[in-house]
Amino acid sequence: MADPVEKNYSSSDDGSGTGTTQPEIFERPKGFRGRFSHPATQVALLGFVCFMCPGLFNALSGIGGGGQLDETTGNIPCSASTATQSIPGANANVALYSTFSVMAFFAGSVNNKLGPRLTLQLGSLGYGLYTAGFLVLNIHPHAKAFVIAAGAILGLCAGLLWTAQGSLMMAYPTEGDKAKFIAIFWAIFNLGGVVGAAVAFGTNFHTKIAFLILTIIGACIPLFMVNPRNVIRTDGSKLPIMRNPSWKVELIGLYVALKTDPLIVLLFPMFFASNWFYTWQFNEFNGALFNIRTRSLNSMLYWSAQIIGSLLMAVVLDRKNVSRRTRAYAGWFIVFVMVFVVHGWAYHYQKEYTRASPIVTDQTQRIDFTEKRYVGRVFLYIFFGLLDAMWQTMVYWMMGAMSNDPSKLAYFAGFYKSIQSAGAAGAWRADAILLPFMNVFASTWALCAAGLVFALPMIYLRVKETTALEDEAVARMDEDGHILPTDVAAAKIAEKTRE
Repeated sequence: MADPVEKNYSSSDDGSGTGTTQPEIFERPKGFRGRFSHPATQVALLGFVCFMCPGLFNALSGIGGGGQLDETTGNIPCSASTATQSIPGANANVALYSTFSVMAFFAGSVNNKLGPRLTLQLGSLGYGLYTAGFLVLNIHPHAKAFVIAAGAILGLCAGLLWTAQGSLMMAYPTEGDKAKFIAIFWAIFNLGGVVGAAVAFGTNFHTKIAFLILTIIGACIPLFMVNPRNVIRTDGSKLPIMRNPSWKVELIGLYVALKTDPLIVLLFPMFFASNWFYTWQFNEFNGALFNIRTRSLNSMLYWSAQIIGSLLMAVVLDRKNVSRRTRAYAGWFIVFVMVFVVHGWAYHYQKEYTRASPIVTDQTQRIDFTEKRYVGRVFLYIFFGLLDAMWQTMVYWMMGAMSNDPSKLAYFAGFYKSIQSAGAAGAWRADAILLPFMNVFASTWALCAAGLVFALPMIYLRVKETTALEDEAVARMDEDGHILPTDVAAAKIAEKTRE
């Protein structure tokens, strides 16, 4: 069955008195202004913000302890080339994930009150501070408290940045292009991981200075982005931004988003698993089995595969001649098959070693990319990169299928990053207390499977062919927190978008 005409609901009443809404069409600007304000350009700029801020944070993390020898403050050097999340037991990252998880849950309210550009700007500032912390350690080795404090501040900032990013990335595209826009962002952002792998061998004081400069440049990009109110989607519609409520009303909106769309809770297990699996992949597989130069190569291939994985999912999820519900089921099925194929494959290797195995405890026995035994394992790691991108793209697409309202999507993105960070902290802690590799692996597989099982009824019950204003309680809230009738809300939104 073909899709109906996909619409966005920044519209006014059709005059019939029935509350049915019709899209209001605005003419897109021409020339450079039109190209720069194009939604795809703005999402690409989001990608560059995240490339230079969290992307280069990943690169610094991948160096191992930010280039330090003391693993209790930064990262454990044995995972130097992972270019990913921080290693367990690192005090700065315990602080980071703790504050990230708490802040992200409420970051949707902050985003809607301050606006996504300012929220993105504030969120990007913490990454430069964290990078500067490791520069300080090069000069003053006893300044560990500063790095830990910087980690806590970065957690607060990361919650803001990723919430603003998620809201805009899911709200800018029309319903038929959401996966494509996610893929544009994901491809640019993951280039940061590729850079991290490339510099893993050559880190020094000057490398971190270069990272700091680029991070500061990334933090300046939001200053030049177009105000979301002035962005016209490719179908001529604008984002339904209709209010600038008080903090109290924004917190009410957080409650309304959960109360009126409770099926989002069925995605929480997928949120939780979305960073949990990194621990086994990066520490228990890449960090445990390969020597340093091979881990660098693996990491570069992993992040390169992410770019391919997101683009492949975009082809499936944005297929024009297939209904949205069918695309949702197809995407779910592809990820489900990937989870079981990749983890079944990984089990074949995991059962061969433990934390006490010589290959883990003796660096001289680690696998090098010139060896025959490397081939199967590197292809597994590439498939883990594909799976990660497919998983994250599917999660964002499902949230985008539930709403076109940037305010509501900010709440959803905040829930996502909050629960994701809680899962990451739990997984790194499991590794820090030296839980057996097989236990960490089993929990990873089980959480991925459970996340998909819980998401399936959400797709069945909630994903529709299009999202209408009638479905959007948050978009229909006024400045006092009251939910307006559809026709009244549509008229007010139309008035706001014309301003």
